[in-house]
Amino acid sequence: MTLQRIITEFGSGNDLHGGDYTKAAVRAVRDAIHHSSLSLIRTLGVDAKTMQVEVTIGVQRPGEVRAEAVKAALPHGEVTVRVVKGGLDVPDEAVGDVAIIASAAVTVRLDLA
Repeated sequence: MTLQRIITEFGSGNDLHGGDYTKAAVRAVRDAIHHSSLSLIRTLGVDAKTMQVEVTIGVQRPGEVRAEAVKAALPHGEVTVRVVKGGLDVPDEAVGDVAIIASAAVTVRLDLA
């Protein structure tokens, strides 16, 4: 099988109150996929279940992201999720809160051979 990248989309998401890294990550994925329509898959007659979807999430605390929840945000394909250090934490010292900003890169690959 020779997989070829057909699209990469980027998004950002946040959790303004509560410090939930998973919530911010899921919102980043939804932002990324909201920008694209994979009509190519239908045009080629490819089964959407067979596409390989690679998700990379960047947050300041990668260990606090539930990868399965991020994976569930993708409607099609065989999804893999990798969480790395990135994103941004914006503290609000006055109230002891933090805004979490996550970045997402979503890449879709198909076997077009």
